[in-house]
Amino acid sequence: MNVTFIGLGAIGLPMAQRIKTTGHAVTGVDLSSRARGLAQESGLAAVDGFADAPAASVVVAMVATPRQLASLVDGVGANLAGQTWVIMSTVGPDAVRREGERLAAAGARVIDAPVTGGTARARRGELVIFAAGAQRDIDDARPVLDTMGTVRITGTKLGDGQAIKLVNQHLCSVHIVAAAEALNLARSLGLDPAAVLDLVETGAAGSWMLSDRGPRMLQGADVTVTSAIDIFVKDSDLVVAAARACGADVPLLSVANARYHAAADAGLGARDDSRVIDTWG
Repeated sequence: MNVTFIGLGAIGLPMAQRIKTTGHAVTGVDLSSRARGLAQESGLAAVDGFADAPAASVVVAMVATPRQLASLVDGVGANLAGQTWVIMSTVGPDAVRREGERLAAAGARVIDAPVTGGTARARRGELVIFAAGAQRDIDDARPVLDTMGTVRITGTKLGDGQAIKLVNQHLCSVHIVAAAEALNLARSLGLDPAAVLDLVETGAAGSWMLSDRGPRMLQGADVTVTSAIDIFVKDSDLVVAAARACGADVPLLSVANARYHAAADAGLGARDDSRVIDTWG
């Protein structure tokens, strides 16, 4: 298949590379010259605008925010007949429905398919994909989706995938902050946080986020960015807004959300999300 992949960030680039290595023709799109350069160094063609990409049967959108998705849709034109758009960004149910309706009005078929798993699993093609939409559309896109991970069908309506992803991000948000708080507690008790991490991560208190983010929390401020603080500001804000809209009580998420905002306010927004531990001083 000919694929246009929009958004070559920390997770988008390895996703696009997985599609390419399994035999599909892929052109990446990103406004960032640095992102395009990294893509080109890896052998992936990259351009700075959707209009500059070759015609594609599948278009994957992996931009960061609802605003970026809206801006993307503003610029794609009015004739998208024959294209299947797969929105894999975490943008929330309202945004994917709104922009999905606009894409459908231009003739595209649209799938709501946010992902979870992080950069390491993206490189291995082991993401979990929360896919929602018409079954025929999902089936037609499976040759591309299957290259990136395991497809889990979450519903037939746009927004069903995003709703599941918000639950996922609630847990991720809380688990990262809980890991940071626990490692800071270990340090405050006069313990070696690295030794504590090794002792507790395989027991009942362990979590994937503790094992993944914990070592990075202990590496210091220069750790490689795999997911930025600003991403969790955005994602936890989406969860807060959705919970407020449906009347759900999310006190633990509210605490985590405040920590991400505190980290961003301290100038750490572009740093790895593990640096939320720095809000404990």
